[in-house]
Amino acid sequence: MLDDEELLALAEDIKANGQFHPVMLDGSGRVLDGRNRLKACEIAGVEPKFASYDGPDPDAFALSVNIRRRNLTKGQIAMVAAKSCSTAEQGGRSPGELSARSLSERAGVSLGRIGQAMTVVRHAPDLVDRVISGALGLDEAYKTAREAKAQADSVENQLARLRTEDPELADKVVEGELGLAAAWTERKERAEEEVRRRRVATTFLCEVVPPLAQARGTDTVSLYDEQFTLVGRAVTGEVIEQAMAALAEMAQAWREREAA
Repeated sequence: MLDDEELLALAEDIKANGQFHPVMLDGSGRVLDGRNRLKACEIAGVEPKFASYDGPDPDAFALSVNIRRRNLTKGQIAMVAAKSCSTAEQGGRSPGELSARSLSERAGVSLGRIGQAMTVVRHAPDLVDRVISGALGLDEAYKTAREAKAQADSVENQLARLRTEDPELADKVVEGELGLAAAWTERKERAEEEVRRRRVATTFLCEVVPPLAQARGTDTVSLYDEQFTLVGRAVTGEVIEQAMAALAEMAQAWREREAA
């Protein structure tokens, strides 16, 4: 769109001299060309003139007439083409073949420039209009977009890895309950806690099971003396039965572990 000053000048010209070129519409009434003229007519209080495009590709027509009418650089043209493609996709329309090669042919700029512009549209959309207006060059915008893309790829990779290691935390990140950095901090804490639990469990089993195995066939029970009992660790028939049940459960769990 023209800026306010240019738009007012166009409105005054239309009011004084009339509207020379009609506003072009497609079959559904969408404006293909002449948004500035339409707005200027509204400002001037003049009934706008319309015409209908009946060709095979309205989006290609809109792109062509607009980039040819303006004194744009190749970078600006490439960005206009990429933006028009993105806008068509978001609107659920299919402007012919939406490939980079097709846009390159329509706009008359290199495939590489179209590729750069499409990268900006996807990864630095806030720079699109600045490139089109000429306030920012495509090369500079593309550099920023590439950095944003690399960062996004890194985030996606980290999230994919987190989903493999801890799906629950990954879901919290996706749902916005937890930031990715905070999720990895929690994942690290969980991993450290898991290592601590493994160390404690291993130490416990190593301290308890081998001595029990070595006590078989000895006179350990007959030598048991209550005066030497450790506080809170007295041995009774009930305790021995509970220990036997625990060892049976451990043996079953061990068999399942070895079979896995």
